Amino acid sequence: MFVAVACDLGSEDHQIKVHASLVEYGFKKVHEGLYESLRINDNGLLRLKRELDRLTDSYDSLRFYQYPMEGTLVISELKEKKWRKTVVSTNRQERP
Repeated sequence: MFVAVACDLGSEDHQIKVHASLVEYGFKKVHEGLYESLRINDNGLLRLKRELDRLTDSYDSLRFYQYPMEGTLVISELKEKKWRKTVVSTNRQERP
């Protein structure tokens, strides 16, 4: 599964801790505040999200883009210490 993480973190301490966690889970930094992985599995991603939830506060924002996930693009966002999820289906039914 391809996963990209966009980070908008409120403090340098949080940036250091989040960066270390993402690298530990196999993510590569591609731009400032943007990380990508092609190797993380569902269980690893769930553990990472829990860990990042503990390392951040209400001033931080994280956004995960997961593809493919059962034929859908899943966007998960941690903002103000609340998770929100958007599912975009890539499966279209053709009309006759």
